Amino acid sequence: MPDVPVEKRKGPRFPFVLSAEVIARGAKLGARSSDISRTGCHIDTLNPLPKGSKVKIRATHHDEVFEAVGSGVYVSPCMGMGVSFEDGTREQQTRLECWLNSYADQFERFCPVIEKTLFASAQFETTAT
Repeated sequence: MPDVPVEKRKGPRFPFVLSAEVIARGAKLGARSSDISRTGCHIDTLNPLPKGSKVKIRATHHDEVFEAVGSGVYVSPCMGMGVSFEDGTREQQTRLECWLNSYADQFERFCPVIEKTLFASAQFETTAT
């Protein structure tokens, strides 16, 4: 039987696209995030680093920068990699939380029908099984 991925995320993720740089082994890779949470992100890149690689992430939103040290937790060849944040200052964590809170507020304001539909679907699936 093939391996089935197990959900290990510790918090909600957001489909928040940010310009990003991945810095590892003295090299900088241009990339972007496509999903981000308080504890990690998915980095879209054609050249993902091996699982376990230590990296520095530098993500940009408007004129602000978020930086954190992390490690690769999964690799999708030619598509990207998952990074778990391991170290970041309180200032950096606060900046990321502000971005995520702002994104969540906009999502609720502009997509209330979608949000209610997703909630209803999740509730139906839970009660239907």
